[in-house]
Amino acid sequence: MDKLIITGGVSLDGEIRISGAKNAALPILMGALLSDSPVRVGNVPHLHDITTTLELLGRMGVTITVDERSGVVIDPSTLTDTEAAYDLVKTMRASILVLGPLLAKFGTADVSLPGGCAIGSRPVDLHLSGLEQMGAKIKVENGYIRATSGNGLKGAHLMMDQVTVTGTENLMMAATLAKGTTTIENAAREPEVVDLANYLNSMGAEITGMGTSKIIINGVESLAGTQYNILPDRIETGTYLVAAAMTRGKVKLKDTDANQLESVLLKLKEAGADIAVGNDWITLDMQGKRPKAVNIRTAPYPAFPTDMQAQFTALNSVAEGSATIAETVFENRFMHVQEMQRMGADLQIQGNTVLSNGESRLTAAPVMATDLRASASLVLAALVADGATVVERIYHIDRGYECIEEKLQQLGAKIRRVPSSA
Repeated sequence: MDKLIITGGVSLDGEIRISGAKNAALPILMGALLSDSPVRVGNVPHLHDITTTLELLGRMGVTITVDERSGVVIDPSTLTDTEAAYDLVKTMRASILVLGPLLAKFGTADVSLPGGCAIGSRPVDLHLSGLEQMGAKIKVENGYIRATSGNGLKGAHLMMDQVTVTGTENLMMAATLAKGTTTIENAAREPEVVDLANYLNSMGAEITGMGTSKIIINGVESLAGTQYNILPDRIETGTYLVAAAMTRGKVKLKDTDANQLESVLLKLKEAGADIAVGNDWITLDMQGKRPKAVNIRTAPYPAFPTDMQAQFTALNSVAEGSATIAETVFENRFMHVQEMQRMGADLQIQGNTVLSNGESRLTAAPVMATDLRASASLVLAALVADGATVVERIYHIDRGYECIEEKLQQLGAKIRRVPSSA
C-alpha cells in the first residue's frame, strides 16, 4: 500500500490541467449499456474507480477498447451476463448505476448491494422504489438486488423523497427506453447529472429539464452509439484552488469550467483570494497573504458541495480567525478532523458542525486517510505543515484524483509517493 511523504512550507505556483470528472464518467460509462452500437467516451480520468467500472462491464461480456488519448470505446452488443458481482461492487458504490440500464435494455439485472466510502447511509431504496413504480419486480436476497422488468419498463411520475445524485441518474437511464413519459421530481441538479443527460440525448434519448428539480424523459425505442467528452472535474478543480489558497500561492488551472464552481469561488474570494476566470481556465492568486476563515454550510447543488467540505476545513485550520462548517448532506463526514488535530489544528466537532480557530502553522505528523475527500484534505494540511508529513492509506485518494503527486509537483510542492514498506 503506497503512502505520500509531503514536506510543507512551499507556496504553490504554476499551471496544471484538470482531468475529466469521475462522478460524470462512472454513470456515462455504465450508460453505454443502453446503446445498440459502440460508444466512444473521451476525457476519461485514469482512476481506480474507472478501472473497476471497465472491469465490471468487461465481466458482463461488453467489449472495451482503451485508446491512448484518455478515450474508451464501449461495445455493449457483446454482453453475455447481467450480473454485477460483489467482489467488484464492494469497492465502489456507483456500481448500482448498472441497474437502470440493464433493466431497461435487457429486462433483468442482478447487482450486489454496494460498498465504497464509509461516510453515511446512502439510500439505495430510492433507486429500487423508483424502478418498482416503473413496473420492475425487485427482490433483495443474499446481498443481491435481483430485478426483472417482464414486458419492459413503463413511464411513471417519480417523486424523490430526498435529493440523490445516483438515484436520479439510475432512474433517468432506466426511463430512456421505458414506454411512455417519466417525470422525476426533486431530481438532483448537479452538473454531472446534466452531463449524463446530454450524453444520453446525443445517443437519441429525449430528456428535458436537466439542471432543474424536474426532469422529463420521453422513452424511445432504442439508443445508438455516440462520441462524447466528459466534463471537467469541479471537485479536483476546487481542491487545487484551496491548496493554492492555503499555501498563499498562485495557480492557473486549465481545461476546467468556472460555471460549475460558483459557490466554491465565492468562498475563496471571501477568504481573500484574487480570482479570474476564462472560458476554460481559472486563476487564483493569494499575493502571499494568509487566507481568512470562512463559514460554510454544505447542501445539494448549486449550494456548497459536501465534496469540498474537508478541503475548506483544512483551509480554516490555518486561516485567520474563527469559523464554522456545517455538514448537512452526509453524517459521519468529519473523520479528517481527528487527523488534522494531530497536526496541531484547533478544530472541534459539535454535532454536524466543525468549529475552527485558525493556527498560524501546523506541524507534521503521521496521518491516515479515511475516505476520498478527507484524504485530499490531509494532503492540503501537509502542504502547509512544518516538517515531513506521512499520509497512509492513499488508495482512497487514487479513487478520485488522477496523479495527485505529479500535479502538485508541477506546482512546486515537495511530495513523493513511496510503497508502505519503504
